[in-house]
Amino acid sequence: MSTVRETVEVEVPLHTAYNQWTQFEQFPKFMEGVEEVRQLDARHNHWTTKIGGVTREFDTEIVDQLPDERITWRTTSGDTNQRGMVRFERVDDMHTRVELVMDVEPSGAVEKVGDLIGTIDRRVKGDMKRFKEYIEERGGESGEWRGRIRPGDPGSAV
Repeated sequence: MSTVRETVEVEVPLHTAYNQWTQFEQFPKFMEGVEEVRQLDARHNHWTTKIGGVTREFDTEIVDQLPDERITWRTTSGDTNQRGMVRFERVDDMHTRVELVMDVEPSGAVEKVGDLIGTIDRRVKGDMKRFKEYIEERGGESGEWRGRIRPGDPGSAV
């Protein structure tokens, strides 16, 4: 399993950066290879990706979400095995540090080679750069979800 870590500083307030990140269905606008994300409920998303000509579908579950601080997730189905966390840190009133940490276990020969040559790392760096551009160009979030999800909570958010 490989760990990928990338941090960007965005020129928007903390709540704006966090609120935009909760809009999972907007991810294809700044994440390379993400074709679609469907939010099934407060905890679950269904992803369709196409990377290197290979289409994959998988589900993720949010296991911890604390507004303006962090969102943690893991895959629950499909042949993609990953978990990750995005953290938000206030720099000042108009700047936020966004750090993405992902543990990815490549499946298949193409993904394993891509991992060895740094493809996953470059993709995440590009995605974070595109998130920065996306949120700064918008100047505001396209929506928000400010619920709290705690590890071990059954079903939907509390």
